[in-house]
Amino acid sequence: MNSATGWTRVWLVLAVGVMCFAFAISMSAQVKTTTDTTSGQAAHEVTVERGEVVVVQGNDLVVKMDDGTIRHVANVPESTKVNVDGRELGIHDLKPGMKLQRTITTTTTPQTITTVKTVTGKVWHISPPSSVILTLEDGTNQQFKIPKGQKFTVDGQQMDAWGLKKGMRVSATKVVEEPVSVVERQKQLTGSMPPPPPPPPPDVPILVAVAEPAPAPAAAAPELPKTGSALPLIGLLGSLFFLSSIGLGLIRKTA
Repeated sequence: MNSATGWTRVWLVLAVGVMCFAFAISMSAQVKTTTDTTSGQAAHEVTVERGEVVVVQGNDLVVKMDDGTIRHVANVPESTKVNVDGRELGIHDLKPGMKLQRTITTTTTPQTITTVKTVTGKVWHISPPSSVILTLEDGTNQQFKIPKGQKFTVDGQQMDAWGLKKGMRVSATKVVEEPVSVVERQKQLTGSMPPPPPPPPPDVPILVAVAEPAPAPAAAAPELPKTGSALPLIGLLGSLFFLSSIGLGLIRKTA
């Protein structure tokens, strides 16, 4: 008993699934939809951010921006590359002091998506102004909600939901225009190596103090030996006077 009930439920579920699938195919086959997209003039915006590498630890990057703020970029992907002097460098190639520049170009393109839905069938039931049930070309009935202001074409004439009668063959077209903006961003990351260390200061002449020899002292006048005195001179003068007196005496006797 239970087995039979179980199989009955399985067949019921399968039958419902088949019906829903057929209904979905019928709906998609009977309602024709076309979509058209038109684009307007694109607008471009360029943003430039500059900073200096402060710390590189694993895949974490710390950058000091030009405005003085500190930005921590965690888990930088291995695929992220920086163009430095024509070379592609990864996160592990960055060094403190390197200058980084990220240029973001944002392109915004206005677009209008126009969707046109068309359905043709025979009125089976009408509930103006909200809904109508049409018998489609494959003989199935399908209910449609009537948008506000919707017009129907009957024998080449336009009428609203209040003018529909059972048995009328009608066609309806629904046009929906949806404005959207398509935004595209392109990022370019460039950098430059840190400046080389400043060269040592040029050689500055060093003043060396050279001691000049002291001038030799002036030669002192030779000193007379201690034995030299005025007594010998007095004795010499006395001898001369004595001899002079003898000579004068001889002269007188001769005369």
